Amino acid sequence: MPHAPFPFLMNPNLEDLEIQLLLEGIYRYYGLDFRNYALASLKRRIWTTIKSENLTTISGLQEKVLHDRECMERFLLNLSVHVTAMFRDASFYLAFRKKVVPLLKTYPFIRIWHAGCSTGEEVYSMAILLQEEGLYHRSRLYATDMNEMVLRKARDGIFPLELMQQYTQNYLQSGGKTYFSEYYTAAYDGAIFRASLKENIVFSPHNLVTDSSFNEFHVILCRNVLIYFDKSLQARVHHLLYESLVRFGILGLGRQESLRFTPYEKQYEVLDDREKLYRRIG
Repeated sequence: MPHAPFPFLMNPNLEDLEIQLLLEGIYRYYGLDFRNYALASLKRRIWTTIKSENLTTISGLQEKVLHDRECMERFLLNLSVHVTAMFRDASFYLAFRKKVVPLLKTYPFIRIWHAGCSTGEEVYSMAILLQEEGLYHRSRLYATDMNEMVLRKARDGIFPLELMQQYTQNYLQSGGKTYFSEYYTAAYDGAIFRASLKENIVFSPHNLVTDSSFNEFHVILCRNVLIYFDKSLQARVHHLLYESLVRFGILGLGRQESLRFTPYEKQYEVLDDREKLYRRIG
């Protein structure tokens, strides 16, 4: 007589337990903490990895990532969120030019932190903006991400040539002042961005979940990162960002992110509500 299928395999409670064990194992063995990431998004990415690794269970993935570092690298790449583009949300950069640049022109030197910079497209966008506004020569951009693989791509500064048409539109809508093609050289299928754009950028690993502040900044951009964290982790990161920002410094978040209902809501004034640009006042 054939055995009935194991009903607990579809039990969501068991799935959640297996995910907890997987994340706890990764934290204890690799020191990477995903335990407070938003569960719904996390589940999708875990199952994507399970399929791509030709596995069938979360416990199977746990065994493999703990014994195979290359599998762990692939898992990390899937787990991290790398949706980005040059001048992504062009209106954000337009608002930055109009409302933040005049404030930055009062500083003799500017430190900017791109937290969760992914493959670097938005960091190069900011470098271009600062060059056009005459601020780049007195700026230092710190571009951080927890994933070394995406940081290597960011350091290269080479992006798919096929995306340049879209990026040109974004650039123009963001208030760009020249021809976007002046910033890169086409070679085969890639667009190699000017080396001068990288002169004042420091690419470095940093994990918002486990690492502490490493400097004081006049601008911190942490866009479309917090939405993947649960409430407790969001609170930790808001504290980190607040502690890392100088008084009257600027904080930029993603459109779906906000300071509302956080302990720091009253420590900032709103510069642009739609583009989620804030200025620390407390």
